[in-house]
Amino acid sequence: MSTRQRLLALALAAVAVSSQGEERTVARNPIDVDPATRLGDIRLPPGFEISLYAAGVEGARSMAFGDDGTLYVGTRTDSGWNRRDTVYAITNRDGDAVADEVKVLLTGLDVPNGVAVRNGDLYVAEVSRILRYDAIADHLDDPPAPVVLNDSFPDDLHHGWKYLRFGPDSRLYVGVGAPCNTCAVDGDYGTIISLAADGSDKQVYARGIRNSVGFDWHPQTGELFFTDNGRDMWGNDRPPEELNHAPAPGLHFGFPHRYGVDLADAEYPAEQSASAFTAPAVTFPAHNALLGMRFYTGDQFPSSYENQLFIAAHGSWNRNPPDGYRLYRAIIEDGKATGYEVFADGWLTPEHNYWGRPVDVIQAPDGALLVSDDHADVIYRISYTAPTTAAR
Repeated sequence: MSTRQRLLALALAAVAVSSQGEERTVARNPIDVDPATRLGDIRLPPGFEISLYAAGVEGARSMAFGDDGTLYVGTRTDSGWNRRDTVYAITNRDGDAVADEVKVLLTGLDVPNGVAVRNGDLYVAEVSRILRYDAIADHLDDPPAPVVLNDSFPDDLHHGWKYLRFGPDSRLYVGVGAPCNTCAVDGDYGTIISLAADGSDKQVYARGIRNSVGFDWHPQTGELFFTDNGRDMWGNDRPPEELNHAPAPGLHFGFPHRYGVDLADAEYPAEQSASAFTAPAVTFPAHNALLGMRFYTGDQFPSSYENQLFIAAHGSWNRNPPDGYRLYRAIIEDGKATGYEVFADGWLTPEHNYWGRPVDVIQAPDGALLVSDDHADVIYRISYTAPTTAAR
């Protein structure tokens, strides 16, 4: 960690925020350790195990698999809010539990947080542009010049890092955050946008979203679910983080007027009635920073995890004591989210120090779950082994 980064971390740990008339000191104490030595701290359900899939993936954020098993990983900013510019390609030619090589694939980009792969082409979301790199698996050593698909997105860095995925309709979906903690928004801000695969036909799919950095579609219904991060500077325990369900386009999810089920923000009163806004499917603890999410469709985990939703909680900065730094399982029944449980935690120590920050989750070809961590600069692998029955 550089001197600048250490000073920033100390400053953040001493930030005082006013909430409901109280002065609270936000405790945030990152520690730098070898994550391989701390894997035993991670608590998982019986039968599950965590290991290191890849290390040295500096600032690892969003992930996407190519058809050949190459994992592409985007990046955002460092702890000093300096813009990162790198996309990685992580190969695993023998298909085992450990990556073969971590390769710096692309550099010189502007916060390339979002990555997606379709028909062998790599799509990358910068702050204001969507790029395509054709036949990328054939050019890991010499990537082609990008095709600029769309350069009409806002260029604000605040919530400007973009997540993108292809939906079941073959359209490209992009989250566009609000350029603020809380403010009135219009245009592309506070939305999920959909585009044709060539970058044309830009449409707003959903509005009233402060900052979504993860979404996926239910494997059976094809309906969109997405995470959203609530505003800061409003106390330890409000507003809740949200898992939202958008079964159709055109819905408004409340920002900046409402959070959770019925929490109105008096700073931005709504002209519409509460019925004009779609309430979250499930709410989570405030300031957990829910990011990447995936429905599980593999056959390695027990059948009770089929079509269940894994969510990465990056962890709080605006809360004392801190919270998050874990993986959740959202419980899905009949295509609806009905609750949640903690699936993996231990990145936050009892002393309120964190040594890791989960960002994104993705299902590997063998059915394991991979987890990116932009603090520890690694990709974890969570696998399951069924218990053996002793012979009689």
